[in-house]
Amino acid sequence: MPNPRNVRLLGEIRSALEATGGSFFLVDYQGLTAGEDHELRRRLREQRARLFVAKNTLIRIALNELGQPPLDDHLKGPSALVFFEDPVAAAKALVKFAEELDKGIPRVKAGLLSGQVLTAPEVENLAKLPSEEELKAELVGVLTAPLQELAGVLGGAQRELVGLFEAQAKKLEEAA
Repeated sequence: MPNPRNVRLLGEIRSALEATGGSFFLVDYQGLTAGEDHELRRRLREQRARLFVAKNTLIRIALNELGQPPLDDHLKGPSALVFFEDPVAAAKALVKFAEELDKGIPRVKAGLLSGQVLTAPEVENLAKLPSEEELKAELVGVLTAPLQELAGVLGGAQRELVGLFEAQAKKLEEAA
């Protein structure tokens, strides 16, 4: 008979995987103090991400039940899942926290993003990308630049036309 706690945890993992479309990062958190763990969770929450500590067996079962790629090579030692809405923001939070802590913890083992397995270096490369907000701002800038140029060109033509009228008016005044 399965342990009721494990059944509940398996259900939570499955629900979180379904909610994120099967996307998460797998990290090794061993070596964090309680205070550091609390701080990491707080920083992840700020980025709309969540750290979930689970047994490797439960993670393996949940991935299998949902038809996700297996991560058996990475499911060794203590593991935690990081579920997120924005993979770049979550990766940035993990990498920055590990750098600031000088312990290299949490250490990214692997990830799964929209059904594609990510290696630890690939997750770390995600952290180097601009955030979703930065990309949106850049897109707005790219889209508005041609309009601003058009407004400048049209404004220049109007200024030139006004200058011609002023010169003609001055010429007529001098002639009179």
